[in-house]
This record gives sequence, C-alpha cells and structure tokens, in this order.
Amino acid sequence: MIEVKDPGLWTTVQDMGRVGKYHLGIPPSGAADKYSFIIGNLLVGNPVEFAALEMTLIGGEFEFHKNLIIALTGAPMEAYLNHQPLSLWETHYVKEGDILTIKACPIGVKSYLCISGGVNVPDVLGSKSTYELSQIGGFRGRKLSAGDRIPINEPLPGASKQIGKFTPLEFVPSFHHFQELRVMMGMTGYLMNDHALKTFLNSEWMVAHESNRVAYRYKGPKVSFTEQHPPFGAGNSFSNVVDIAYPIGSVLFTNEEELIVLQNDATTGGGFITIGTVISQDLDLIAQSRPLSKCRFIAVTIDQAMQARAERTKKLDALVHLIKR
Repeated sequence: MIEVKDPGLWTTVQDMGRVGKYHLGIPPSGAADKYSFIIGNLLVGNPVEFAALEMTLIGGEFEFHKNLIIALTGAPMEAYLNHQPLSLWETHYVKEGDILTIKACPIGVKSYLCISGGVNVPDVLGSKSTYELSQIGGFRGRKLSAGDRIPINEPLPGASKQIGKFTPLEFVPSFHHFQELRVMMGMTGYLMNDHALKTFLNSEWMVAHESNRVAYRYKGPKVSFTEQHPPFGAGNSFSNVVDIAYPIGSVLFTNEEELIVLQNDATTGGGFITIGTVISQDLDLIAQSRPLSKCRFIAVTIDQAMQARAERTKKLDALVHLIKR
C-alpha cells in the first residue's frame, strides 16, 4: 500500500487505456505519455499495461507501507527518497516506512511512478484508468487526495532482479519548449481554403493555459474558412459541420484563431471542422508540452505514420532486450 501524504497538482491512476468503448461515448483515457509509461513498467518487470500513477507538473509525497520496487519516468521531476536524491529512468528498492517526495519539473508535464505488480484498483469497463469527468476507473474515479491509501499488488516473481536496471540515454526522450507534430490531413479540412491550410502548416502555434487531458488548445495566426453555408442541423458558424466522430488526436478549428487537439479524455464527437489527426506517437509530445510552449504541424502520409509506429515498436523491443540482459 502507498499512503498519499501530498497528492501534488493532479495525480491519477492510469494504464494503457480503455479499448473499444469510444463509440459508446467513453474515451480511452490512459497514460498521456505512453512511451514514458511503457518504459516505467518495463523497468520494474511489469507487463506494459499495468496501472501506475500519472503526475502532472508537481509529483507529491508518498509513504510506502510495504517493500516495493519502483521506477520514475517521464518529465524530469525533482525526486527524493528519505531526503536523498532519487534518479529517474531506473529502478529502486523502497522499504516499508520510506518517504518518496517528488517536486516540480522544470520542463515537460507528465511523470510516472511505476511499481512492480502495479496499482491494484478495480477494472471498470476493461481498464483501471481514471476518467474523472465521469468519475469512473482509477482510485474512486478521481484524482488522488491527501490521506488516500492506494493498494499495490505484490511484486511479480523475479522482480528483485530488476533492481538497478536503467534506461540507456538513447532511449530517454528529450523534453523541449518547441515540438514538431506530425499530422495526417483530411476529415473536413476541405472547409478551409488553401491559404488557411498553408497558414496552419507554415505557422507556429502556442499552447494555451486551458490545455488538459481532454484537449490541448493552441493560439496562432488567423485562418479563413471557405464560408460555405453550414448544412441543416450544423449550426450557424462557418466552423460548423454536421456532427462527426472525433478520433483521438483530432485537430479541430472552433474559430479562426484557435485550434484544439483532442487528448485521451476527449469528447467522442461534435460539429467542428476537423482538419486532420496528429499521429499517435506524437500525442506523447503534446502531453509533455507546457503552456506557452510552441509547435509546428508537419503533414505526413499514412505510410509515414505507419513507419513512425513501426520505428517506435522496434525501439521499445530493443530496450526490452537490453533490460532483460
């Protein structure tokens, strides 16, 4: 068991997400930065889907009530075990009574506390992930609070062999104030004129403070819609279409000076122009983008998107081989 002394800014239980319920209006939720989350589980000897704690900007303070093996990954939050500095991206043995203090990160947003055996909360619709808007999954359907006692499964057989395992530097992601995000163009982008499409791809966009696990908002230059009369039932704005299903990663224009990229807790559909979809690998980059940081969108083909997925799979496979040596 882990006792929450200080929950930090926004800490929730997440796994790889809820699959197959999006058509019912239930988003996948799950770890926002899946690459960092997966590596954390690999380090402690877990299957990649085991639940962990996702922390946002400020980690918090936790007391361990059993001996465990842990790893911290993701944004470089300043961490201490019993007031001694604790390194990220490697495994550590913690004893009953130890106190883990995780402070703010100077860059990035999301960090993960992965524990051998995983967080032991009930499955809801096939996942332990927290979807706070509907108060399902995770620990009582909400972010953690001071005084919560989070049940942890027993370490997996052979977990002690993981102590001291670390992530080679070439597998540790970089965190920057500027990101290039690959997007597959399409959907209802035809409702924006050619100049608007060029503006979208050739401009820098800045992350707004309102960004969260539902959607990231970006401010940028003014773009123009085609001014086609919206069809019946779509509303009165040129940004409106008849409601469509939104993929996770959808790039929506709600007006001419703001775009939205949907995240893991997103609404499942709506009636805004959808210019394309950010590829799944780059959703991790968005999740680690702080307010006022900037990005540029890069158009890619479906073949390029699939190649990016294959390259990440190959990279994680190589890391698995290194960790198991």
